[in-house]
Amino acid sequence: MNYDQVFAEAIAKLKAAGNYRIFADLERRAGAYPQAKFRGPQGAADVTVWCSNDYLGMGQHPVVLEAMHEALRSCGAGAGGTRNIAGTTHHHVLLELELADLHGKAAALLFSSGYNANEATLSTLARQLPGCIVFSDAANHASMIAGIRHSGADKQIFNHNDVADLERRLAAADPGRPKLVAFESVYSMDGDISPIREIGAVARRHGALTYLDEVHAVGLYGRRGGGVAERDGAMGEIDVIQGTLAKAFGVVGGYIAGSAAMVDVVRSFAPGFIFSTAIPPAIAAGALASVRHLKTDHALRERHQERAARLKRLLAEAGLPVMPSASHIVPVLVGDARLCKQACDELLERHGIYVQPINYPTVPRGSERLRLTPTPLHDDATMARLIAALEDVWSRLRLRRAA
Repeated sequence: MNYDQVFAEAIAKLKAAGNYRIFADLERRAGAYPQAKFRGPQGAADVTVWCSNDYLGMGQHPVVLEAMHEALRSCGAGAGGTRNIAGTTHHHVLLELELADLHGKAAALLFSSGYNANEATLSTLARQLPGCIVFSDAANHASMIAGIRHSGADKQIFNHNDVADLERRLAAADPGRPKLVAFESVYSMDGDISPIREIGAVARRHGALTYLDEVHAVGLYGRRGGGVAERDGAMGEIDVIQGTLAKAFGVVGGYIAGSAAMVDVVRSFAPGFIFSTAIPPAIAAGALASVRHLKTDHALRERHQERAARLKRLLAEAGLPVMPSASHIVPVLVGDARLCKQACDELLERHGIYVQPINYPTVPRGSERLRLTPTPLHDDATMARLIAALEDVWSRLRLRRAA
């Protein structure tokens, strides 16, 4: 067998469908975000980034940078190993205490990424509960799906954000079997928000554990940035909260927070945690500074929400097909994979605006889109340039406008 030919054919099919991904060579500018330098075939060019998950610009915040510099000077670069062998530093311990406090839980556990946190925790918890049935929202992230699959547990997929469907499924299940309900707070492609309190109440009524992915909400919602569950007064309804340090907190890594017994069983049995090198102390220090800062910086969260609302309004006024969103995510419908990629190329080449196409399998075919993520640092002039650029591209490509 010609293995490379098989691989080449698989890539050719991906390109033919318009779903081949090309990574952009970007150089972020600390102190000038959302401006960056793009290095493409025609050389370097200045661009404005409109699709970053660094939602608050904390990746360049002086408080975060200073904490990382100090930890780098005092501790060096790497952690030195897995948490069990040599990788646990005082920065990790302090960060876990801070995250547990953020979510009102007894304990927290750090992972190398949010994906790793979801995959390792869900697979371990369901495996440790004999006969467990996992009830998973139909729109859950790939990392949650992978964790559920790897657990080997029975699973049921309930309709997206459909509390009645979840209730029916839980009621029909064997009352003697352990149950775990897994869902997200903010769904990152459509920007919709789950009814956390209602899902939690249904789960509790049927004796099920609740697992909530808050990666697109921590730092952004709630009095102290604890997420939508904190905003809605529903943290007590949730047994396990999973979050990330790589989005609103501006660095990298993932975590879970919950009861001391639950966290200890994941720490002790999850291969994805046990055999992974710990995040560097400088990263932990930067995350710690970011979490602490965002517990009190309400103005930054308010500015973020105002920016998202303004952008949605400007898009609607321009007749551009902004999709309904209850959160800070601002999706603009294109509806065709090739045109979505072409629109992004035109925005970059003609207008110096960087946004990535969101195509299948991230979203269903026919719902391809631009996913815009305004931050507190996207000012009115930057927004005006974006709207003008989108109107130009929509006209040039004859894309469908809002009804």
